[in-house]
Amino acid sequence: MSVGVLLVTYNHIGDELLKAAIFTLNGCPLKARALRIGNTQDPEGLVAQARALVAELNSGAGVLVLTDMYGSTPSNVATKLLDDESVIVVAGVSLPMLIRVLNYATLSLPELAKKAVSGGCRGIVMSTQYKRGSLGC
Repeated sequence: MSVGVLLVTYNHIGDELLKAAIFTLNGCPLKARALRIGNTQDPEGLVAQARALVAELNSGAGVLVLTDMYGSTPSNVATKLLDDESVIVVAGVSLPMLIRVLNYATLSLPELAKKAVSGGCRGIVMSTQYKRGSLGC
């Protein structure tokens, strides 16, 4: 059993992040899907779609939901999934975060959520001509 991953983002952001991660890693070790959120969709219908995807992705180990900016419509849809104890939501999805998650596919849901956050933080790096280094979170 492994954790499922659901990306809940505006438009095609989740699809593209997933494609980039799969390309980078030459595969996808976890069941993963993306839910596209548009401007004109019914929020309750989106929550129903998200619940259906969680059910599809959950093989018994839970589902990690990665969403974009906290407080956005995708994030608000994702947080409605938290009434299911097998779901953890992490906002601020990025390619470094997703790759970190996919690289640690054998971890439990809580451990994987922590790796997602650390991947997001460690993926923020300031590079200039004079100095290279991570600003950290």
